[in-house]
Amino acid sequence: MGPSYSTRGETDALIIGAGPSGTTAARLLAESGYRVTVLEQGTWPDVYPSTLPERELVQAGPWNPNPNIRKLPSDYPINEDEADIHTLQFSGVGGSTVMFGAEWPRLIPSDFRVRTLDGVAADWPITYEDLQPYYEMIDEMIGVSGVGGNTAYPPGEDPPQPPLPIGRIGQVAARGMNALGYHWWPGTHAILSRAHDGRSACARWGTCVAGCPEGAKSSWDVAMWPATLAAGVELITGARVREVTVSPRGLATGATWIDRDGTEHHTAAPVVIVCANGVGTPRLLLMSASSRFPDGLANSSGYVGRNLMMHPTATVLGCYEEDLQAYLGPVGQPIWSMQFAETDVTRGFRRGAKWTIAPVPGPAELLQRIAGLPLSQRSGIAGHEFVERFTGRAFEWVAAIEDLPEFDNRVTLDDTLVDGDGLPAPKLRYKLSDESIRALDWHIAKLTEVHEISGAVFTHRVDYMPEVGWHLLGTARCGDDRETSVVDGYGKSHDVPNLYIFDGSVFATSSAVNPTSTIAAFALRGAEHIVETAAEQRTPL
Repeated sequence: MGPSYSTRGETDALIIGAGPSGTTAARLLAESGYRVTVLEQGTWPDVYPSTLPERELVQAGPWNPNPNIRKLPSDYPINEDEADIHTLQFSGVGGSTVMFGAEWPRLIPSDFRVRTLDGVAADWPITYEDLQPYYEMIDEMIGVSGVGGNTAYPPGEDPPQPPLPIGRIGQVAARGMNALGYHWWPGTHAILSRAHDGRSACARWGTCVAGCPEGAKSSWDVAMWPATLAAGVELITGARVREVTVSPRGLATGATWIDRDGTEHHTAAPVVIVCANGVGTPRLLLMSASSRFPDGLANSSGYVGRNLMMHPTATVLGCYEEDLQAYLGPVGQPIWSMQFAETDVTRGFRRGAKWTIAPVPGPAELLQRIAGLPLSQRSGIAGHEFVERFTGRAFEWVAAIEDLPEFDNRVTLDDTLVDGDGLPAPKLRYKLSDESIRALDWHIAKLTEVHEISGAVFTHRVDYMPEVGWHLLGTARCGDDRETSVVDGYGKSHDVPNLYIFDGSVFATSSAVNPTSTIAAFALRGAEHIVETAAEQRTPL
């Protein structure tokens, strides 16, 4: 017997995904008078492993950011056989912000005009100035800390909260940057430095990616969902969406989804917003193929799933003789630099990278950083001596490379692999370009130099990190030309006028910086546009 079928009650907007984009849009729409339903395939995060003595081991297994390792019931498998970088994502309320390091930079103005300036990639249909007020609103809504006056930061109001300490690792890293004449700045974080709205200030646990025990990190489950629920949003967890449904006229009518008991439901809505991340969104659109949309929903351009960007990342570990208290947070970006973020063709590649430092808090994490060394140098007596000597005395310089879009880097549906409900799993094809490889090598050499001039007694380079695919971007890009894009500058589908996409899929370029602030700002702007143009909205009703 097949699953039973039910139709749920009316709503004005149906949102798929309870991460930063979906939650932000849901809150604004609800506070504007809309009845909003959010479908989330995961659940609320349970007890964070950050307070557990075995934290490092839990993070390697059931709390691993790679769903292929974590394998929770809410996860879907991903075929990564042809991917140089593996995806990291979290299925649950708050999305991957539950596991992010809360680094909070904005795209820089040139990121929106890469085609015009450098002759590659694509221009966005919007500018930094279009997003600036929404960046500032998001900063206020979730609580962002930092120092104003950074000449490498785009224009706008200073962060609403004072900065977090840069710590001893920041001081050591800064002295190397100063010696080389490179610009650096204390990090901007989606982390409270002062208690606010029932949440505590950062206590520097250094476990940001394992969940903040203070609630200081502005993951969307704690920073945005309480207000979103208070606005009247209906949140349905354990809801795996199988298909966005359409009318005979080609308008979205809602979504069919499966609950954890295997029961199939349909929620009808005049507006549908997909916020399932840069892998989940193209997967859903491709699964929603029909006689009217044989190549996938909203895919007349053929760009759904194309141009996957993932920020190739290289690190250089530096170990020091002095006690750096490297077990103290924040984990992400105590200091950072945009010294090399813009194009300089003399380097042998286009665009640039964001540099940042990161502590290496625990012994298991320290050993993981040198996994590329021969076993004899990292196990047994040698391994114990290394851990005893350098735990608390090591940190990384990290270069996140701007990933230029490649048409053949893509998300498709796998022919055989399925999730727990029998739905086709996504398959990734992602190959590092020669340009990215040159960029990684160039930045690693520079980062090693910074460590050495700062006094490191041991350095170890990781040419690129295949397990750091946090940023899933570009697979339903925004643009003015419907032949080469999927949505417009407000996230509205060119093909389906009442279908919107607000997550990282819409990025036309990746920038060199973390994308979440831009994802949230884009969603806020797009949701506001839905409200302001409601009288013009085409619906199937």
